[in-house]
Amino acid sequence: MTRFPAFFALAATTALAFGCAKSPAVPFDKAKSSNVTAFRLQNFEPPPAAATPNAAAAPGQVPGLPPQLQQWIQQAAQTLPQLIPPGLLPPGLLPPGAAPLAPAVDTTPRFHTFRILNQTQVIDSGLREELAEILGDPDNFQPEHASCAYAEVGVSFSTNAGPPSDLLISFSCNHVMPQTFAWPHPNTGLKPETVKKLSKVVNKLWPPGM
Repeated sequence: MTRFPAFFALAATTALAFGCAKSPAVPFDKAKSSNVTAFRLQNFEPPPAAATPNAAAAPGQVPGLPPQLQQWIQQAAQTLPQLIPPGLLPPGLLPPGAAPLAPAVDTTPRFHTFRILNQTQVIDSGLREELAEILGDPDNFQPEHASCAYAEVGVSFSTNAGPPSDLLISFSCNHVMPQTFAWPHPNTGLKPETVKKLSKVVNKLWPPGM
C-alpha cells in the first residue's frame, strides 16, 4: 500500500526538478530558433605604418621608379588627382597647394571594428543550444578578467523581431563583451571551465586545420 504514495512522491519530485531547470537568460533563450552567425576575428591589428621619406630621393621623385616615368608623373601632377583613384598616387608628387587626396577607403570586412578572418552560420540547432546554454548561464562567469579588449570570436543572434544581439569573446583577455544588448549577468569574466566549453564549440565551428 505504501508503494503508490512513494511512487507519486518520486514522480512529483522529478517533475519539480525538471520544472526548476534553468533556461538560458535573455536573449539566449531564443537561440534555438534564432539565426546565429559566428565570426573568427583578428584580435589585434597594428596601426598602419607611417610613410618614411627616403632621404636619397630627390623631391617629387619615387625611389626605384624609371626616370621616364618620373618625368611623366611630374609633368602630369596637376591632373593626376583627377585621373588616379584616391590612395594610389605615391606621396610627395603633388605640387605645393594641390588638394590632398582622400585616404583609401578600408573595405575590410569587420565585426564591431575587428577584422573578420572567417564566418559561418550556426546551422546545427544542437550547437546553437549549446552555445546559448554556455552564454546564458550566470554560473559560467566570474568577476576576474583582464582589462584588455582583444576579441578572437564574435557571435550574432538575430530573430525577425528587433536588432541582432552581438557579442565579442576574448580568450586572451578572458571575458565577453556585449555590443548591442544589455548583458544579463552580473559578471563577464570567463571561468576556466567556461573557456573549455567555448573552446569545444569553436573547434566544432572551425575544426583545427581550417
